[in-house]
Amino acid sequence: MVELSGKTLCQTFLDTAARRCDQVALREKEFGIWQRITWQQYREHVTHFALGLKVLGFLRGDHLAIISENCREWLYAELGAIALGGVTVGVYPTSPYPEVQYVVDHADAKFVVCEDQEQTDKILEVWDELPKLQKIIVIDMKGLRNYNKENIISFQEIEELGRKLSLENLGLFVAEVAMGHPEDVCIMIYTSGTTGKPKGAMINHCNIEATTLSTINAIAPTADDMVVSYLPLCHVAEKIFTLFLPIFVGYPVNFAESIATIQADLREIAPTLFLGVPRIWEKLQSAILINIKETSAFKRWLYHRCMVVGRRRSELLLNKKPVGFTLKLLNIAAYWLIFRALQNYVGLRRAHFCFSAAAKVSPEVLRFFHDIGIRVKEGYGMTECTGLSFIHMDDDIKLGTVGKAIDIIDFKITSEGELLKRGESIFVGYYKNAAETKEMIVDGWLYTGDIATLDEDGHLKIVDRKKDIIITSGGKNIAPSEIENALTTSLYIKEAIVVGEGRNYLAALLQIDFDNVSKWAIDEEITFTNFKNLSALPEVFALIKAEVEKTNQQFARVENIRRFKLLTKELDHDDDEMTATMKIRRANIYKKFAAEIEAVYS
Repeated sequence: MVELSGKTLCQTFLDTAARRCDQVALREKEFGIWQRITWQQYREHVTHFALGLKVLGFLRGDHLAIISENCREWLYAELGAIALGGVTVGVYPTSPYPEVQYVVDHADAKFVVCEDQEQTDKILEVWDELPKLQKIIVIDMKGLRNYNKENIISFQEIEELGRKLSLENLGLFVAEVAMGHPEDVCIMIYTSGTTGKPKGAMINHCNIEATTLSTINAIAPTADDMVVSYLPLCHVAEKIFTLFLPIFVGYPVNFAESIATIQADLREIAPTLFLGVPRIWEKLQSAILINIKETSAFKRWLYHRCMVVGRRRSELLLNKKPVGFTLKLLNIAAYWLIFRALQNYVGLRRAHFCFSAAAKVSPEVLRFFHDIGIRVKEGYGMTECTGLSFIHMDDDIKLGTVGKAIDIIDFKITSEGELLKRGESIFVGYYKNAAETKEMIVDGWLYTGDIATLDEDGHLKIVDRKKDIIITSGGKNIAPSEIENALTTSLYIKEAIVVGEGRNYLAALLQIDFDNVSKWAIDEEITFTNFKNLSALPEVFALIKAEVEKTNQQFARVENIRRFKLLTKELDHDDDEMTATMKIRRANIYKKFAAEIEAVYS
């Protein structure tokens, strides 16, 4: 078990900054050139932003919202507000303005940090509906020259105000940090809202330290490691790797240019630690497979021969069996012929810890990476337990499971199959929602809402969300996520929603992967104009039907998809069909596509 120090996040930050001083803490690309920020500079920026907020009237207990892509200023703002005893609230930069308005208003934010004009416009659109908001702090002022500056101030101005105050009172920042207590709530993370309005999960310093120290025990990061920050910092998993672990361990953080450029950024940065959500792992696998298809016949033959070797080796390792001398030699040859190039292509050749989290991932996707020598582990956690709670540790990897509990977590499974957890990382509760908090935490146990099983080796398997289990007219309980994950391993299927509640067989709504299907259509000399037109082509229906039939072979007959409907539009966050973390909003989908579902069964 971990032993907590009793320090706050910012007290630990000051210790690390003093100890590491001139070492690189952050790297971010500006106009094609990597800018380096040392720990000393990191501390100065946090100090100046915090004291700048104080000049504006930010008080202990006040709330600061942040709407931005990942960048240095996000960390300066977050730590600056926390240093003053405040609470930070992240808002997804992809959120439309009604969602932004709900979170900023519900969180009672006094100030909001906006990345640029686009995010500022979202706040100004609903300014009259945010009575507690006093100022918009803008990182990039480009395009705002003619805006009314009454409610707007630049991030740079805040830092300048803080710099002046720090010169007048040299010990003020340290004194503010010293006033913090480990039990203070310092971060609110809003849940993705798959079934309703997002809820603000309150996290305190004890939760953060417990999770971070236990994660260190589980994955053993060092100051020599390096990460790339690209998943939204609103999400607890990204906070662990970009904010918490660097402060406790001291490794540098590299900010990707954008989520769209992540593959190129990975190749350039070559991180040693990498967190990927299932969609990223699927995208990386798809990129490799598409490129292999475009190579010469000889290279394709060589690739398939090497993959046979890789599969034999990974199978032995996963089953904890020794790899024979001959197979080792063959794998060395395969590495230099194919695998090294593939690892370089996805930017993960130097990565000694790769991790998939945030949603269920198909074991076959992870198996592919094991075959080419990238040993991806899977983990499981929740916002309500400050992120990570289960993970594959060391070489104890069992695909299809999420591993074993980290050392701060106690757990049990109820007679109904629901997973319960308790420990130092369990959140304080939902902001302004005591009723839901009481439902979630009973006698110290967090009711996760996840159906889980424990195998003979002590590995946990998450079956599905309790509320998502489908009960057919024949009384069969079916977990749709396993089937959906299997379907989306296809290069040609991007989204899958399995339906069948109260029906006598399962069906699915499927969204094609436009990039891959359009490329296939061009190769087959099939003409099309747009997504809707492509999805409606009979040749595409036949292509997807073959993929569905291939998937059906992996499941029992009762779990087979008998019929499906191809969606003629891409599911979108703006249309309230997906959350900001790209999870399906099932209730909305069932309602919005009710006619399509009925058509499948008619």
